[in-house]
Amino acid sequence: MDHIVRLDSRQEAALQAVAERFIAQHKGDPVKALKEMIVLNGHLQERLDAIGAPTRPRWQG
Repeated sequence: MDHIVRLDSRQEAALQAVAERFIAQHKGDPVKALKEMIVLNGHLQERLDAIGAPTRPRWQG
């Protein structure tokens, strides 16, 4: 991990609310929601690559 994000309690609560709504949209299935998030992130990365936007190095696993 090359970048650590620290959240205050207000930001953490807002993030938790968004995550709960996103999981609810996927019928309460967190694995299904995670898979959708991975796909969405992939599409966004492709769009950034297409316009030549600078990005952080991708994770190498």
